[in-house]
Amino acid sequence: MGIVTKASIGAGLLSLAVCLPVVAETDGGFLRILPEQTPFKSPLGAGPSQAILYGDPSKPGFYVVRNRFPPGSHSNPHFHSQDRHATVIKGVWWTGVGEKLDFKNAVPLKEGSYMLHPANGVHWDGAGDEEVIVQIIGVGPVETTPVGGESDLNWPKPK
Repeated sequence: MGIVTKASIGAGLLSLAVCLPVVAETDGGFLRILPEQTPFKSPLGAGPSQAILYGDPSKPGFYVVRNRFPPGSHSNPHFHSQDRHATVIKGVWWTGVGEKLDFKNAVPLKEGSYMLHPANGVHWDGAGDEEVIVQIIGVGPVETTPVGGESDLNWPKPK
């Protein structure tokens, strides 16, 4: 199995939220998670990873997840069955829309930026030279569908 296929499978699994929800101590219903306690997990043991902070994207109800992209990693074109609200927590997140990766047209979103991924809107995203963490909020169940065939996973240095 080639690196592109493994990465495509990994991105699909990551998007399908295969990680288990966080189990943390609560105090009167409050939940506290420090950045170093965020339970990021990657389906392939490397590359993009996800942490489920609240809820479960595969089940009905509200959820909060964080996706982490190591430098130079990205997702391939895909879409989600429900709206998803993304906020950049760390780094510069390079984003694009459409079925073809077109790095020269990637739009950088700095820390604190927000992006709506509308249901069924095809997009792709990732990190440039630095690690990126994005927090995503939505209502489940949500499904992620890859678009197109295998893509070039070499992320050229953005603009």
